[in-house]
Amino acid sequence: QVQLVESGGGLVQPGGSLRLSCAASRFTLDFYAIGWFRQAPGKEREGLSCISSRAGSTYYANSVKGRFTISRDNARNTLYLQMNSLKPEDTAVYYCAATRDVTRGLGCGASDYDYWGQGTQVTVSS
Repeated sequence: QVQLVESGGGLVQPGGSLRLSCAASRFTLDFYAIGWFRQAPGKEREGLSCISSRAGSTYYANSVKGRFTISRDNARNTLYLQMNSLKPEDTAVYYCAATRDVTRGLGCGASDYDYWGQGTQVTVSS
């Protein structure tokens, strides 16, 4: 069974940085579209950045473009999200997710993703 485990969340001051990790097991990231999503209280789950090495494409939401960077380590089967210049509005639970439907997955819509991690809390506050 596909498993995704996020780590790296925490409390950070505005302007600070965090790097989230998502370790995948029982499947190979390279064959899937994978991405990072977040959900703040009372808001819908938002797609932040999605990537597919097979499609050679990467998507970033406007809200994080230029501040967040998605990357992957195929040897470790791990996905990362480097988050810089964090703002209080970035406070949310962050999830990684995967889908075998690479074409739909590159749209980075939460409903197109089948496998989810448990989430990690990111709080940006002074």
